[in-house]
Amino acid sequence: MRPPPCCFVPLQEISYDSAARIAVIFRMVYHQAVNQACTLLCVLPSHSHRLPRFARQLPAISSAILLFIFPVVAAHAQTAQVSPAITKHFEEATEAMRQGNLNQAGDGFAAIIKEAPTFAEAFLNFGLVREEQRRHEEAIAAFQKALQLKPRLRGANLFLGIAEYRTSQLDASVAALRKETTISPKDANAWMWLGIAALEKGDGDQAVQALDEAAKLSPENVDILYHRGRAHLFVSKDSYARMFKADPKSWRVRQILAEANADAGRHIDAIAEYQAAIQLAPNEPRLHEELGSELRVAGKMPEAEEAFRKELEIDPDNVVAKYKLGVLLTEEGDAAQGKQLLEAALKVRPGLRNSDYNLGRAEMLLGNDAAAEEDFERATKSDSDPDVLEQSWYQLGTVLRRLHRTQEAQQAFAMFQKLKDSEAEDLQRSLSQYKAKTTPDPAPQ
Repeated sequence: MRPPPCCFVPLQEISYDSAARIAVIFRMVYHQAVNQACTLLCVLPSHSHRLPRFARQLPAISSAILLFIFPVVAAHAQTAQVSPAITKHFEEATEAMRQGNLNQAGDGFAAIIKEAPTFAEAFLNFGLVREEQRRHEEAIAAFQKALQLKPRLRGANLFLGIAEYRTSQLDASVAALRKETTISPKDANAWMWLGIAALEKGDGDQAVQALDEAAKLSPENVDILYHRGRAHLFVSKDSYARMFKADPKSWRVRQILAEANADAGRHIDAIAEYQAAIQLAPNEPRLHEELGSELRVAGKMPEAEEAFRKELEIDPDNVVAKYKLGVLLTEEGDAAQGKQLLEAALKVRPGLRNSDYNLGRAEMLLGNDAAAEEDFERATKSDSDPDVLEQSWYQLGTVLRRLHRTQEAQQAFAMFQKLKDSEAEDLQRSLSQYKAKTTPDPAPQ
C-alpha cells in the first residue's frame, strides 16, 4: 500500500530483495507557492512554531514548504549496499530533520556518510540540513558529492542550484538547474528556479524561456506567474532601453510614452504624445486609432471620430478601428452607420469586446426591439465587465417593456437593481476598510 503524500514511511517497512537492492523513500523539504500553505499540516508537527530556515529565508519564495517524496533505488554499482544499522540511523536522522532538530539531523547524516561514504541519498539530506543551517559551502559540497556518486539523482541539482543562487554563484547555479530540467523536464519548480537564477544573472531571454515552460507545467502556481511576469517585464524594459538609446527621437519613443500615460490614466498627456508621434509618422498604422481611443475617453467625441476615420483611410482593414468608430457613432446617435460598421467588424472578427451590448444599443436606437432583445440577452450571459453587465440588464428591461412583456421586464430591472446594490455594498465595504486602515487609534487616556 503506497503512503499518502504527506506521511513518512519507516525504513524498516521497506523490503529487501535477494540482490540486496533497497527502495529508500526519503524526504526533501523544498519550496512551493504561497498558496500551498496547507501542506504545512503534513510536514510540521502541530506544536511546531517555526519553519525550516531554508524554506523561510530563500529570496523570492519565502513561503510555505512542501514535502517532496520520491523513491530512490540503490541498485547500481556507484551506490553502496546499506546495512540495517545504517538504515536505522538514516531513519532517525530523517525524523530529526522532519522535527526541525537540525543539529541532531546534521550529526546523524554526518555519521552515516562517514560509515557509508557512497550513500548518495545521505549526502543529499546532509546538504539539505546544512543549507537550512545557512552553512552554504558545506551544503554545496554535500550536494556535489551526492551528484558525483549518482549523477542523475533527482533533486540534487535543484538544491545545488538553489544553494549556489543564495551564495551568488549564478553561473554555477544556472548550470546546475539546467541539468535538473534535463533530468526532470516535467518538474515545474526546476524550471522556475532556472528562470529565477537566469533573471538574477541578467539573462532575460533564458529567464523568459524557463518561466514560460514552468507556467505550462503549473499554470496556476502564483510564484511561477509572479516570476514569469518579472522576466517578461525585464525583457520589455531592456528592449525599450535599447530603443531609446538607438534613436531617442523616433516616433516609437513617443508611442511608448503615450501608452505609458494611457495605462496610468493620464489621458491628456497620452493624447499629446500620440499627436507628437503622428507628426513624426503621419501614415503609421494604429497611431490614429490609439489617439482616437484616448480622445473618446477624454470626452472629445468629434476629434475621436476624426481620428478613427483617418485610421481607416490609412488602413481600411483595421477591424478594431472600424469597431470603435461604430461604437462611437452609435453613442452619438448615428445608429444606422454605427450598426453597419459594427457588423462589418464582427464579420471579420467575431466576439469583439462588448459586441452584443453595442449591437443591442444600435438595434434599440433603430427601433428593432426584437433584435435588440436577443443581443441584450446574449450580453447578460457573456459580458464580464460589471458596468456593461448592469447596463445590459437595464436595456433588456427597457426593450421588454416596449415589447409589452411587463413581467419579464420587471425581472430584468430587478436583476439590474440587484447588481447595483451589490456594487454599492462592495464600495461601502472598501471605504470602511480604507477608513479602518487610515484612521489612527485614539490616544490612551
